[in-house]
Amino acid sequence: MQSRSIHRTLFPGQAKILQTFGQDLLLAMKRRGYSKKLMCERTGFDPKTLNKVFAGDPGVAIGTYLKVMAVLGLENNFAELAAHDEVGIKLQNIKLLEGRQ
Repeated sequence: MQSRSIHRTLFPGQAKILQTFGQDLLLAMKRRGYSKKLMCERTGFDPKTLNKVFAGDPGVAIGTYLKVMAVLGLENNFAELAAHDEVGIKLQNIKLLEGRQ
């Protein structure tokens, strides 16, 4: 029986988000007219790793996703992922308002 790491197991909704992300990267590659061979050359990854990225494999390191995004010119999107923390801002505002009375 193959051992399965709990860190590679996602809830179904999380897995779907990662799969969609991988598909979005694949579409971005195709929109630019890049081939998988070219992506392998520019990232330094083998085709198997690149296929895992495009499949949204949770076992792929986040740096691998970032490097693919950089080749596609999307690395700034990565920097914005956690920048829009609506929940954190609302929690901060509540605390700020509580001390204001």
